[in-house]
Amino acid sequence: MSTEIPKGKKLNRYGELENIELTVEDWITCWEKKHIGFHKNEIHRLLKKHLNTILNGRKQITIFVPLCGKSWDIKWFRDQGHKVVGVEVCKIAIEEFFTEQNLYYTKEAVPEIPGAEVFKSADGHISLYNCDVFDFSSLIAGKFDGIWDSNSLIAINPPDRCRYVKLMTSLMAEGCCYLLDSYTFNENLITGPPFSVPKDTIEGLYAQSCNIQWMESIEALGELQISWGLDSFIEEIYLITLKTSAQS
Repeated sequence: MSTEIPKGKKLNRYGELENIELTVEDWITCWEKKHIGFHKNEIHRLLKKHLNTILNGRKQITIFVPLCGKSWDIKWFRDQGHKVVGVEVCKIAIEEFFTEQNLYYTKEAVPEIPGAEVFKSADGHISLYNCDVFDFSSLIAGKFDGIWDSNSLIAINPPDRCRYVKLMTSLMAEGCCYLLDSYTFNENLITGPPFSVPKDTIEGLYAQSCNIQWMESIEALGELQISWGLDSFIEEIYLITLKTSAQS
């Protein structure tokens, strides 16, 4: 009798279930085939609620959005006077962002990253880099006052998480407020992406160099997650800030 393989898993040569890890090419294919259930045509509701956590009383700051896709959050930040830098591996997503948001853009090569391009809004407040996030660095666009990490850490292949966190913390300027949106669910029923990244995993990844403050948890179970076989899908928001030398 055949057994249905849960979403996000595959059988290894021993017939055991193991994770599927997506490559850069896989993500590009997702956009080409419009398999983008992770994209929402709205501003993230918890970002609206916790925006002041990122701003921390500051105005006109520069915010980094990793694996940004064509997120509506980008223009929302810009409309409030902030500058936004995003990284997205798929050019289709970036082009669709500017088209759907009715924004004129220019593009130019990125000398530090062979083959990469940066798409810039006419007012210079939005710069979206078309490249692998692991090819990005502070040498390209400096460090940031804020980071909005939604659908990014949860999409990173688990073996790459430490590398990803090292990159994110290297992009944090002094006083940077990093708002992390994560999910916790039963990985025996589904693995990723998205991947379940619970609190203890976040602490293991960030605690050495950062302070971690839990902000809020909500039940985010929807029809999509129910279709995956889940009965709970907990969304959690954390504030991450760099430790001072005295705290280290």
